[in-house]
Amino acid sequence: MITKAQKKEIIDDLSKVIKGSNSVVFVNFHNLSVADETLVRKALRASGVGYVVAKKTLAKIAMGSNSISGALPELEKELALAYGEDLIAPAREVFNFQKKYKDSVSIMGGIFDGKYMTKEEMSSIALIPSKEGLYGMFVNIINSPIQRFVIALNEVAKTKTA
Repeated sequence: MITKAQKKEIIDDLSKVIKGSNSVVFVNFHNLSVADETLVRKALRASGVGYVVAKKTLAKIAMGSNSISGALPELEKELALAYGEDLIAPAREVFNFQKKYKDSVSIMGGIFDGKYMTKEEMSSIALIPSKEGLYGMFVNIINSPIQRFVIALNEVAKTKTA
């Protein structure tokens, strides 16, 4: 049994997590084994994403103490919060585990940029590439015309020598 002082401490910790994070994902981890959850935690930590399991009632109280706009999505079964400074990383990393552990891990919604988001909205946010991936795409776009120009010059040089 948790005492009132322990509950208050948990609510304060959750409130700090929510307030200090740019993005929070509500994760359902129903039927996830302890070994698999340990792997999930390690992988999330390596990606700069925090992960904390919370009681739904205490999490709702902590979210209520923060000014978050919109409607809180329905939280069912077990609840964990994946959070981080990066806006997209928590959703992307949880989405990757959702694909790996189909029946055990799922996104229930989240908080993105100070607003509650539904399951579908958080899943679409998860599909946005990482910053490094976007940089790679940008470099490829810039490099493409240069590559085509070099290929064209090479073909012209072949016709001149023939």
